[in-house]
This record gives sequence, structure tokens and C-alpha cells, in this order.
Amino acid sequence: MTAVRQTWQVTLRGIRVFVRQPAYLAMTLTQPIIWLLLFGALFKAITKIPGFHGGSYINFLTPGIVVMLAVSSAGWTGMGFIEDIASGVIDRELASPVWRGALNAGSVIYAALMVALQTVLIVALALVLGANYVGGVGGVLLLILVAALLAAAFASLSNGVALLARQREALIGAVTFVILPLTFLSTALMQQSLVPAWIRTVARFNPVNWAVEAGRSAAMQHIDWGLVASRIGLLLALTLFSATLATRAFVHYQRSL
Repeated sequence: MTAVRQTWQVTLRGIRVFVRQPAYLAMTLTQPIIWLLLFGALFKAITKIPGFHGGSYINFLTPGIVVMLAVSSAGWTGMGFIEDIASGVIDRELASPVWRGALNAGSVIYAALMVALQTVLIVALALVLGANYVGGVGGVLLLILVAALLAAAFASLSNGVALLARQREALIGAVTFVILPLTFLSTALMQQSLVPAWIRTVARFNPVNWAVEAGRSAAMQHIDWGLVASRIGLLLALTLFSATLATRAFVHYQRSL
């Protein structure tokens, strides 16, 4: 129970910061809203390409935008650790008997909650634009779960990079380097059968693509439970692996002091 309590306290700290600065939510939503409106209009004609079976492009695009939002939003989680390192907060926390995993888990849960809230807003906007959620409320909830899991995995990785690098520039470079390649090496914007074979091969091992496939199947199509369950399992494994790496990064950080 002590670990749960410690984790909750770290999460609560993030929530309190959000309550004091709610404009952060609007700022993080600006880019995905632009993506949804701009890409939705720009690539609308893709549905006329022979072999495209995604229905309307807004239906096809919405899960991709949700996943892009999850990665881009969670990728900056480590900035909080860098600020805490600079202000000495991390050093004081590590001098206490707090469980190291709680420091990571608390910030990761907060990041996942923010992504879940942002996903709800994107889903609502897409509905206004004409999206048809064939999977119903249950499918949308699965889409939110998938986005939150992906966000949790990338938030942990971001925290780990922050503890190892300790520099804003390093984290900015890492996030920028990862987000766009992972997005374009997935089916977020284009149907799998219409991309080059080498991209299809890479996408099989791309966690962004796992989330896109699961979210799209759950919310926008007649759900393929086998596909959704396998992709959620992969995302869970990645989340646990990332959390382990982030927790161990505290040891490296302490040894380097």
C-alpha cells in the first residue's frame, strides 16, 4: 500500500499543476486538431484509390491522430524530471525512502490520464466532422485504453532519457527524432496495403502501428478481437519494459552524482 500511496502522491502533484494551468490542455490539442482538419482535407481523395477499404478518410484518420497525439504528448513527460533535477527536487526525493518506481509510475499515470482526456476531445471533434464509430462506446473506450497504454510506454522512455541525459536539448532531440519516423512507418495516415513492402515490414515491429491497428479495429470497424487483444498485449509488455528501464535509470543517475 505504501507504493500505491507514493505513486498516487506523484500523480496528484501533476494533476495539481494541471489544475493551476489548464491552458496546457488547449496547447497540446492545437497540433492534433490541425492534423485532423488539415490531413482530413488534404488526403480525402485517398479513398478513391483502388484498393482502399477504410471507408471515409475521417474514419480512417481519427485513430491515427489519437495515436500521434499520445506519442507526441507523452514524449515530453521527461521534461518534468529535467526541471526537478535542475531545482534539486529529484535529489531530495532520492534521499528519502520513496520507492523509485513510484516516481516514474506517478508521472506516467498522469501522462496517460491527460492523453485519455485529450483522446475524448479528439473523438468528439471527429464525430462532429462526420466520423462513424462502428464499434460504439465500447470501441471508443478501447481506443482510449490503447492510446493511454502507448502514452504510458513513451512517458517511461522519456523519463529514462531525461534521467540519463539531464539536458532539455537531448530530450527534445530524442523526441523529435522518434515521433515522425514512427508515425510515417505506420498505418496512421495510409492503409497498409497501399504502402511500400519495406514499410509494412517495419510496421510489424512499430508500437505506434500496434496502437493504430488496435484502435482502428476497435472503434471504426467491426472489432477483430484477436487483433485487438494481441496488440494490447504487446503494448502492455512494452509499457512494463519501459517502466523497468526508467526505474533502473534512477540507479545510474545516483551513481553519477
